[in-house]
Amino acid sequence: MRPLTFSKMDFSQSNLFGYIEDLQELTIIERPVRRSLKTPEEIERLTVDEELSDIERAVYLLSSGQDIQGTSVVANLPVLMRQNPAETLRRVLPKIREVLHVAGVEMQLTAAVSFLTVLQEESVSIHTYSHSFLHIILQNLEHRDAGVSNAWLETLLAVIEALPKETVRHEILNPLVSKAQLSPSVQSRLVSCKIMGKVANKFEVHIIKREVLPLVKSLCQDVEYEVRTCMCRQLEHVARGIGTELTKTVVLPELVELARDEGSSVRLAAFETLVNLLDMFDADDRSQTVLPLVKSFCEKSFKADESILVSLSFHLGKLCNGLYGIFTPEQHLRFLEFYKKLSTLGLQQENGHNDNQLQLQTLEQEKKYISVRKNCAYNFPAMIVFVDPKNFHLELYSIFFCLCHDPEVPVRYTMAISFFEVAKLLNSDVYTIHKELVALLQDESLEVLDALVGHLPEILELMANRGENNGSESKLLSIPDLIPALTTAEQRAATSLKWRTHEKLLQKYACLPHIISSDQIYYRFLHRMLTIILTNNVLPVQKAAARTLCVYLRYNRKQEQRHEVIQKLIEQLGQGKSYWNRLRFLDTCEFIMELFSKSFFCKYFFLPVLELTHDPVANVRMKLCYLLPKVKSTLKIPTDKHLLQQLELCIRKLLCQEKDKDVLTIVKRTVLELDRMEISVDSEQLEKEKQQTEKRSTNINDKIFEKKRRDSKASSVLAKSINLSVPGSSSGTSAGKEEKKSKLVRSQSFSTQALHPKYSNIDKCPNKSSATRYTSSISGIGKSCMLSFSDDSFRALSTGSSGNAAFLSSPSSHNLFSSADQKNNGNKESQSRRMSIKNRKSNS
Repeated sequence: MRPLTFSKMDFSQSNLFGYIEDLQELTIIERPVRRSLKTPEEIERLTVDEELSDIERAVYLLSSGQDIQGTSVVANLPVLMRQNPAETLRRVLPKIREVLHVAGVEMQLTAAVSFLTVLQEESVSIHTYSHSFLHIILQNLEHRDAGVSNAWLETLLAVIEALPKETVRHEILNPLVSKAQLSPSVQSRLVSCKIMGKVANKFEVHIIKREVLPLVKSLCQDVEYEVRTCMCRQLEHVARGIGTELTKTVVLPELVELARDEGSSVRLAAFETLVNLLDMFDADDRSQTVLPLVKSFCEKSFKADESILVSLSFHLGKLCNGLYGIFTPEQHLRFLEFYKKLSTLGLQQENGHNDNQLQLQTLEQEKKYISVRKNCAYNFPAMIVFVDPKNFHLELYSIFFCLCHDPEVPVRYTMAISFFEVAKLLNSDVYTIHKELVALLQDESLEVLDALVGHLPEILELMANRGENNGSESKLLSIPDLIPALTTAEQRAATSLKWRTHEKLLQKYACLPHIISSDQIYYRFLHRMLTIILTNNVLPVQKAAARTLCVYLRYNRKQEQRHEVIQKLIEQLGQGKSYWNRLRFLDTCEFIMELFSKSFFCKYFFLPVLELTHDPVANVRMKLCYLLPKVKSTLKIPTDKHLLQQLELCIRKLLCQEKDKDVLTIVKRTVLELDRMEISVDSEQLEKEKQQTEKRSTNINDKIFEKKRRDSKASSVLAKSINLSVPGSSSGTSAGKEEKKSKLVRSQSFSTQALHPKYSNIDKCPNKSSATRYTSSISGIGKSCMLSFSDDSFRALSTGSSGNAAFLSSPSSHNLFSSADQKNNGNKESQSRRMSIKNRKSNS
């Protein structure tokens, strides 16, 4: 079918008929879809009475339904077991057992999965499960279809883990031993091999030796190479179950014989099992038995048996380190050279003929060689341990260079994954691989970059801290091309469609303040992060850039650069024309609250955030409402009283002026949350203000007392003169003294009450929360918004609720005392005038 190119279509007669043929082919593809639709009769047969219960419906569908309906019931078996296990076991499970005798492959596979799910969910006890489900599993274990048989086998192996020993022995092991010798089916013997490996760890050693090992030996010598291979791979589990002594006398001879088997798959299984069991062999077994076998494998791999080459390259690291103690220097060097040969296998190709068969053979070999080099990259850290990290530059650096610059992506990808392990092993010599780090950062494949970025912060930290023994500046000079490589990697990730790699890269770049200088970050990375926030269209990428930018700002100690970045964030994001930028500003503020101190946020970002309450876009106001609890948590009382007033004013305006119902709903919910919040109290600042207020009130009281003392002294002198001049007015003088004393007491008590109305309450607060609740007045916002108000009245209310420092310094308090003094002086003057008039009358 020719591809349809719509850019330049030729509607000539010859091409038009070609397009018609293509359309006809498309209609042919659609025909089976139309034929698969159900007829009314079929739909009628598939319809079930809705009034039936789940159990009744399941029994009905298994009895008279179609296969697809029965499969649906079997798939729903775990749900039925959770809802009504007793009825399911009594009515549904027997029907499933009957249906499985004639069921197709799909229902068999579904049943195996459902039985395993019931076991994992523990819907019934293990005793009930073994009584009800185990026999069904064993009956279908030898199904003629290999896929179905393997599915039931996986379920059985999982069941063996949970079953009691006696149940496994009587229900599984004894029947298996009795019929394994006589079973003519290869599939049945393969099942026996896997069960032998599973039950080897289930029983005591003497039971395994008496009942399991004879059958294991028999299966290792089976006439079918598939059975021998399967049993050989299970010998590892058998060896772990019987211990080192029986492994040496029983398992090792079998492995040696299987390693010389005529079948390549059997030899490969024997080799891999030997490598996995190295820790169970003593030094004599390793040197006298295992090492000759391994040397034989290595020699044959290039000459006659390339089938084990991939496996040998995969296990070579584990093999070399497992046999390290018994190697002679010559053997050590031979295995190292063998690894080097595998690492460059297929890179030196000779010019061949143009024969097609040779080309196909070359393609197959090339795939195999790529796998070998990939396995060598996987084993590279193990080979560093094998040669000692001190000898890395002399023995392995050339191979490391070749693998990092391999023409195939899978090889470089594997090297990027293992790069961190290599860096840890090299320790103080890690600076020797900085060129390869730069090369992998600039790799043309984003998969390689993604693999390297996973541990990039740790790698760069090793480079910076262990590159040299001098200061940090000299360490950074050991990676001269690092910054261009990092910027190139980010730009390549930004221009690709793999935004997850770009996001991951930006997140990892937050480590750079620990690696390079603040100026380098400011000029090469910080502004780039701001550009990504403003221009990128992927939200996770923008958030990653915003957080990394905040980290850069956190570690920047130059105030000019800090203020410049803060100003750009506020102007280009918080006051940006695009609502998307204003939303990102709120995200950035959230990161700032996470990374910076509360005072820093309140100083630079608190008011710009509150300005967004007037934003014309409802989504921005809605996001702001979600952020307000975090914003309020940055406040401290009494330091941030004015900011708290601004916050309350903004919430009040949102409640009373918001027109969007969704935003208004969130505002009301936020008000309730804010009301429950407790504002942290700055105890030091509160104590300072309290001391200042007490000092101020003490000074005022002293002045008032001194003034009144002078006034009372003057009045007493005047009274004495009057008494001397008018001897008959003693009663009136004593009454005037009493009146003056009472007025003085009232004046002092009033002044004391006026000076300490709020701080006395603060002293009475049992804890910080009560003082906080006293300071916050958000709980009354919802009710007060039902009334008309002005900003002046709100400020007065907020000032009254926030403290009385303003009250103490307001002119009203001074006027109270001055007016009281004026009243006292006026009373004295009027009294003296009245007394002089009386004296004149008496004289006349």
